[in-house]
Formats: sequence, C-alpha cells, structure tokens
Amino acid sequence: MEVTAGAMTALLPKLARLLKDEYNLEKHVREGVKSLEIELTMMHAALRKVAEVPLDQLDDQVKIWASKVREISYDMEDAVDAFMVRVEDDSHSGPSTFKNRVKRSIKKISKLFRKAKELHQIADAIKEAQALAQQMAGLRERYSGLELQNSGVAATIDPRLTALYIDATDLVGIDHAREELIKILTEGEDSCKQQLKIISIVGFGGLGKTTLARAVHEKIGAQFDCAAFVSVSRNPDIRMIFKKILHQLEKEKYANINESSWDDTQLIDELREFLQHKRYFIIIDDLWDERVWDYIKCAFPKDNLGSRLIMTTRKVNVSKACCSANNDIIYEMKPLSDDDSKKLFYKRIFPHGNGCPCELEEVSNEILKKCGGVPLAIITIASLLASKEIHTKDQWYTMQNSIGRGLTEGRNVEDMQKILSFSYYDLPSHLKSCLLCLSVFPEDYEIRRDRLIWRWIAEGFVQLTQKDGSLFEQGENYFNELVNRNMIQPIKIDAEGRARACRVHDMVLDLICYLSSQQNFITVFDDIGNITSSRNKVRRLSLQHSTTECNTPWCTLTMLQVRSFTIFSPAINLVPSLSSFKMIRVLDLEDCDLGMSNQVNLMHVGCLLHLRYLGLGYTGSIKWSSKHGEINTGQYVVRELPMQIGKLEFLQTLDLVESGIKELPATVVQLRRLMCLHVDYHTRLPNGLGKMTALEELSYISTSHFVDIVKELRQLTRLRVLAIIWEELGEKQDKAFVDCLGSLHKLQSLEIDALGGGMNLMKECWVPPVSLRRFLPRGPTNSFSTLPAWINPSLLITCLDIWVDQVRSGDIQILGELPALCSITFKATGSIEERVVERFVVSTNAFQRATECTFFNFVTVPSMFPRGAMPRVRYLSFSLRAWDNDMAIGNGSSGDLDLAMGHLPSLERVAVDLWCRKASRAEVEGVEAALRRATDVHPNNPTLVVHRWDDRHIREQENNLADKEDDLLEEDDENESSPPSVTTDM
Repeated sequence: MEVTAGAMTALLPKLARLLKDEYNLEKHVREGVKSLEIELTMMHAALRKVAEVPLDQLDDQVKIWASKVREISYDMEDAVDAFMVRVEDDSHSGPSTFKNRVKRSIKKISKLFRKAKELHQIADAIKEAQALAQQMAGLRERYSGLELQNSGVAATIDPRLTALYIDATDLVGIDHAREELIKILTEGEDSCKQQLKIISIVGFGGLGKTTLARAVHEKIGAQFDCAAFVSVSRNPDIRMIFKKILHQLEKEKYANINESSWDDTQLIDELREFLQHKRYFIIIDDLWDERVWDYIKCAFPKDNLGSRLIMTTRKVNVSKACCSANNDIIYEMKPLSDDDSKKLFYKRIFPHGNGCPCELEEVSNEILKKCGGVPLAIITIASLLASKEIHTKDQWYTMQNSIGRGLTEGRNVEDMQKILSFSYYDLPSHLKSCLLCLSVFPEDYEIRRDRLIWRWIAEGFVQLTQKDGSLFEQGENYFNELVNRNMIQPIKIDAEGRARACRVHDMVLDLICYLSSQQNFITVFDDIGNITSSRNKVRRLSLQHSTTECNTPWCTLTMLQVRSFTIFSPAINLVPSLSSFKMIRVLDLEDCDLGMSNQVNLMHVGCLLHLRYLGLGYTGSIKWSSKHGEINTGQYVVRELPMQIGKLEFLQTLDLVESGIKELPATVVQLRRLMCLHVDYHTRLPNGLGKMTALEELSYISTSHFVDIVKELRQLTRLRVLAIIWEELGEKQDKAFVDCLGSLHKLQSLEIDALGGGMNLMKECWVPPVSLRRFLPRGPTNSFSTLPAWINPSLLITCLDIWVDQVRSGDIQILGELPALCSITFKATGSIEERVVERFVVSTNAFQRATECTFFNFVTVPSMFPRGAMPRVRYLSFSLRAWDNDMAIGNGSSGDLDLAMGHLPSLERVAVDLWCRKASRAEVEGVEAALRRATDVHPNNPTLVVHRWDDRHIREQENNLADKEDDLLEEDDENESSPPSVTTDM
C-alpha cells in the first residue's frame, strides 16, 4: 500500500465486496459504489506514479490533490468497515433458539436504524469522492497526464557528487579501510595466473562507500593498464554508462563517443574488444539493481591478467549477485570508530585546530552517539553547528535533542535527507508504508521483529502473493528486504541468520519522521514535548512523552479516526479512555506499567469492533531489574478480559505475555480470524480452542487446561508455531497427542515441556511433519533414552535442542549429516563422572551449515572434527573432565592437550564446561592454560569462556531444575511471582 494513496489499496477490494448480493445495497448506493470504484481505480493508478516521486519534485497542485484523495480514501474505508462490521455482527448472532429470536426481534429496529446510518455515511463518502474527482477533473487532463515538475535547480543536482572530489587531506578514518581493500585487491599478484576478482562494497547510505572506492582508485589505479570510475544510480542509462567507461579508458580514441549512435550490443562488443589482453581496474559506483549488473558485467571479459572490478551498493542482494565466483569478496562497510568520528566532527566545527571546549565534550559525545559513526550524519550535524556558530552548551543540547525527530533545518540536512531518500524512493510501494510505520517507535528503541510484522498485518500493509501463503511469512520477507536494503539495522541475529529485532538509525528516523508528518501518516508526541501533526485528521498516534500539563497539544486531537494507537511507558498517564476510539485497528500498550494510569479500562476493549491487534504483553506491574538482579514485586493491573472480547470479529493478534491475566473468557473462541495468541503457561484457556482455525502461532499453553486437547489441536491445521506444556493425559491420550503433533502439516516450530516423561513415546511413535524446522524440548526432564531414529538426513531441521540419557558413538555423525542444521544443542543427562569416554568419528563434511554447536555433559574436544567439518561454526561449546585429560590425548600431559581448533575457520567464541570434582588444582589450571593457548593461536583469536563445575555448582543446577519443575506443576497465586531463572557462571 502506498503512503500517498492512503487506504486506497485496501479500499478497492472492499468496494468490490460491497457489490455482492449479500450486502443488499439500495439501488442508488449500488450505482454510486460502481461509479466510485471505477473513479478510484483511475485515481489509484495516478497515485502510484506520484508515490514514486520525491516530495520536493511534485507540483503543489498534485500534492494538494493527492492529500485530498488520501484523506477521502481513509474516510471511505472507515464508512465501509463500519457497515461490514455491522453485517458481520448480524451473521454471528448465535444459534436460532427461541430466546435468541426474541432478542433479535427486539434489536432489529435499532439495527436497521444503525445500518441505515452507516449506508448514509457510505453514500455521503461516495458523493464527496465523486465531487473531488470532478473538482480535480482539469488537473493534468484528469490523472492520465500528470506532469511531475522539478522544484528548482536543487532537484537536478545529486548531492553525492561531492564525494567524488573530496581532497585527500579532508579524509578522516578512511586509511585503514583503504589499505585493507588494497591488500585484498593485490593478493596473489605474484602468481602466474591471476583471475578476475570482484569486490562489492556494501553498506548503509552515507557510510562513505563512494569515498572509499575513489580513494582506492586514486592510489592504485595507475598500476593497471587502464582504469575507469562510473556511477550508475537508481535509473541508469546503460548506453551512457558504457560510453563513460570507454571515454575514461581512452580519452583520445573515444573523444566523440557521446555523439555515436551505437546500440547496446555494439557498445558491449567495443568494450570487450578494448579490454581484451589488458589488465583493467574499473569501479561501478552506486549499483541498485541485480538485473542492471547482469547487463553491465557482459562488457567485462574474464581474464588471467589480474583485472579487478569494484562495485558499491546499499543492497545486500545486489552485492551477492556481483560476487558469485569463489574468489569474489563482499566487503561490508563499517562505521567510523569513536576516535575518527570525533576527528571528523571537530575538524568541521573547529577548523583552526583549537579542539573542543571542555564544557561541550559531553554533549558532543551524545551527538556522535546518535550519528552512529556515519560520516554523512557527522558532517551534516557538524556543518549545522559550524554555520550557526553555536557554541553554548544549551544550544548544543537543543541540537542533540532535535536529531531523530524529523530534523529539517539547513541545506546540509536537506542534502543528507536527499541522499537517504534515494533508498526510500527505491522501495517497492508496499515497503514504503512498512518503513514509515517504524516512526511510531522512539529513537534507539529495540523493535521486536514479530511485533512489527503482526502490526503490519493488522494495518493491511502485508499483501499475499499466493492463495495458500501465510501473511506472517510474507511479512518476514518484507522485514528481510528492509534489512537487505540497509534501511533498518538487524540485531539479536540467531543461528539461522534471522534477526529477532531491529533498530532504526537516527538519520533514517529523521527522514521517515519527516515523511510521515508531510503525508499525515503518523502523529508523534515525543519525549521532548514535540508533536508532529497537521491540519488533517489523526490516523495513527504515538505517545512517547509524559507531562502533567493539561494543555498538552495532543489533548485537542480527536480519537474518532485513529487507526493505530501506540503508547510507551513514560506516557502511560496520558492514555485516553479506550471508549473514545471508534475505528482503531492497532492498540499497542506493550511494556507499559498500566498501574500508572487510571484511564486503561479493558472493559471497553469489547467495543473496539475494528480491532486487529491487541498488544498487552509485559503490562503487569512486576518488573525485573537485570542490572542489579533486583525484583520489584507489585500487583498485576490487568486481571481479566471482558466477555465482550468475543465480538472482535476481525482480531488477528492477541498478545498477553506477562500481562497477569490468569484466565481467558469463554467467548475468546469466537475469534475466528485470530492468527496469533500468546499467553503465559499458567493462563487458563477455555475449551473450544479448535474453533479458532485461523491460528498460526499458539504459545504457551498446557494440556491440563483442556478436556480433549487432541481434538482441539487437530482442528488447528494452520499452526506454524506451537509452545506447549505436556502433562500426562493417560496412555491412550498420550499416544493420540503424539500422533496429533505429527498431523500438523504446517508446523515449523515446536517447543515442548513434557512433565510426564513422555519424550520416549515421541521417540518411538512420532513422525515429525515435513515442515518442521525447530524442535526445542526444554530441559533434562524432557530427555530421550537415546537419539530418536527419526533424526536422520531426511529431516530438514535448522534448530535442534535435545537431551539424551545415553550418547552413542555414532550420534555426532548422524547430527552432522543433517543438511539444514544451523544450531545444535546436544546434551546428556546423568553424571559425567561415571560416563565412559567415547571416541567420536565424524566425516569431513559434518555440520556444513551449523553456526552454533553445543555438546554438554559428555566428553569431547574439537579435535574430533577433521579439517572441512564445521566450516561456519562461530560459537562452540563442549565439555572436558580436568582429571582425565590423559584419556583425551593419550599421554597425560595437559600442556600438550590437542584441541585442534585451528581448522575451524569461522570460530568467534568458545565455551568450555570444565568438570573439576576429581581434579587437582594443577590439573585444572593446566587444562585452562591449554585452552587459552589454543584460542590465542587461532587466526580469529576467539573469545574463551570456561565454566568450572564442582560439587557446589552441581547442587545448584539440580536445585534449579527441581525448582523449575515445581513451578510448572503448582498453580501460581495471584499475588505471587517467581524470580527469573539464573545462569550460574561455573
């Protein structure tokens, strides 16, 4: 959905639905809908073109027209939704009993009046939209001939041009990266045959990719037979690019090349002929499209003369497309270091070398922290400070507070935003809205991936391309594409390479806050009291600031048209009554302490009939202090949901994790569109769960809460994610439960806690669904006697966390052959003291895709893995017994302990569980010294963490496990809380 088009993408299908007979529209309304559908389709086509053009290049009339169409589309959709909600309410009014028929008869007249009112609203909206169409009929020949005019000379000048001509004396922090690249480029020059090598420099806009490439070009370009440097840009003229390359390669021969009429093929042939038998060095700057690269690369012959190509791009997928050969390299551009950031910053503000005054050092550090080492951001802010001659502390703090909130002042800021906006306007239309949604969150906020995706779905921004596809999986594709384009910064990346959260760089946040404000997309009340709003109706509201003043600007805003409402804990005292929202689709109160507000009354939730997303996660008043390990215990504020929640026919996501809700009302099973339900393990769910057939994610539930959990689960055929506590059901039911888990054919992730010891039943009887990717039984109480036979190379599992009572010599090889395995945690129960030390044999191709490997409570060392195994492992954890290392190496000398880590090329972190109970102090210290030597000589110098296990730690582990099992079995009191689990450094 395009931002400029407002609700148009969602509105058009709804208008088509209105024309169906089931809605029984009056004749004049039906005719109006038909006419309007045609009119809006034409408007939508025009708006799609408008959305691709930067705001500063749009004619003012076009902006006014687009703004009016956007607002009327929102109003129109609200009217249609109100009508459809009423129809849905009528169609789910319960079975046709005598009592229900009497109730319906009593309500019939009032419903008719309401229905007539909503039809009247639709008719009014139709008239307004049609009047708007006629009013704008003369504009650019009624949409079809919209001319997009540039707003002056600034629109035609590319601000990136200056990066090509920076004087070497002005460069800061480029030396190390330049020398590193030159080393990569010249590597292997002594060999007789040097294949063509391609390096792709990839990174966020403004990091200095062009500057770095230019610096390398200037330093070593003369060492080649010929060299060229050309920029491609978003909408390249391929012929002109080829002509520029030819002219730079041989200025005299191709002096008049621009006047030639050669076609693409002739230009490619000419380039190939000229470069044949020459050692060339060519830089292709600012590449945006894989298809463009496929075309350009045809002009460069592959040779053995040591030719080099450098590409710069903001997009990860483009860099991968460029570097397809084994000797090609992707170079990830890094931000400036803290020292270099300061040098660049101070050089711009204090050019005479006076340095930064002491009173400004603290605030300058805060400003640089927001710039995040991005040279473009540092130069922009420094230029603002220098041009205004701002040198007082308060003025600097004012500048610091304005970063990340739509900063728009000054030519340098405009240039910076223009450079970043190239990435924004290169986004497909559906990703523009998804990106602007991130302006809801405060600066530096850690945004959970799943929270963001479910919000996108609730807003209607995620559109399926396949009939049987999953909206969430499509949303994951959107998220990954924003990461790929360097528009968001991925964090908490798991073993499968998936980011569990993201952040937005302050400079990108500046841009999207500005665009959101300009297009009335999101209204933000931030933490310094600013409010980004317009004269238009507020559609999405984010409250981030707390104040006691009654004349706060946002208080004058009406909540009637608000579609999305997000509040953060500092502003919890500002929450308006939930009854004031009429058209809300997203209500997100996550991580707010609701005890701070008297306005949050969940009894009103049942009236929010348009609601798609209800986020109440972590809204209890119990808070953990991870820094000091303190527990602040208070009363849970959210105690129950109203019975009326069953009326929320359109609800898709219900997040109640750590909300304090102990039981869901029986009406929750009426939520037939609910796709995601997250509760705590102690939350009691009503029977009838199987009626919620749209569910894709369900966690954390217990089998003890249902009369027939097997019957309920079998109906949830769309489940992708399931987290469940399995308490004994009886022999027959337990077998049926295991069979049921195998029948969930779309299940991708299964997290299971088997309190009745039923894992061996799964070992014998379970056939995992083909779709299964993550299998996570929790803790040693969920152990198998031996590794199940269904764990074999046919299983496409990516993440496996498994306990066994007995580790057999062939188990490691079996696990190593799993073709898709990225993360393995393989642990043995029982005592490591009495276990016979096995010799494990694995092949050279074991664990080819694994990045994290943990082998716990049985003796092994990395030397079991031959060269070629574990090529991608970054994190490795294993166990050693300090008293029998002679069994591990055969000679009893810990000083000669062979760990053979050197051939694990990707190793970054090593964790060793060192069992010490029977060992002397000298033995323990000897093994630790050998471990340190092994990591010190490794090329990557990986981090080493050693956990010593002795009697005390073993008792602590046993007690923790016993406490965990007791916690799961006993029913929590309402005012009782448990501390978080503690990982002991052993």
